[in-house]
Amino acid sequence: MLIGEYFHNLDTKGRVSIPSKFRDDLGGTFVLSKGVNDCLCAYSKEEWEAFQHELLELKGADARKLRRFFFAGATECEIDTQGRVVIPPAYREYANLGREVVIVGVSNCMEIWNKEDWEAYMNDPSLDSEEIEDAMERLGL
Repeated sequence: MLIGEYFHNLDTKGRVSIPSKFRDDLGGTFVLSKGVNDCLCAYSKEEWEAFQHELLELKGADARKLRRFFFAGATECEIDTQGRVVIPPAYREYANLGREVVIVGVSNCMEIWNKEDWEAYMNDPSLDSEEIEDAMERLGL
C-alpha cells in the first residue's frame, strides 16, 4: 500500500529517489504515466494491468480519449541500484517538475508532483476538513 508524502529533489540528470517504503510495492520495473492534475502516476505492473483492463472495457469517444491519454502518456521505468528512477524529459515537462518534487502515495499508485503545485493543490479550499467530511458523506464513507 502506497501512503504518505515525501519531499525529494530531482538531480541534474532527471533522477529522483523513490521512497524505500514504495520500492517493494512498485517492483523493480513499473509504469509511469501522465496523470490528472498535471502530476505523474506510477503503477506496479500488476496495478497497471488492472487499470489497463478497466480502460479497455470502456466504450465510446470518451473511452478513446482516455485510452489515448493514458497509453500514449505511459512508459516503463526501472529503479536503479541506488533506489532512483530517471523521469524522462517529456514527463518532467508535462508535470512542470523542477528541482523540488513531492512523491505521494495514493494507495494503488504513486504520484509525483511539482512541489509548488502540490502545495497549491493541498491549500485549495475544497480540501478543508468540512469539505472532506461532506465528500465522505456523499460517498457513503
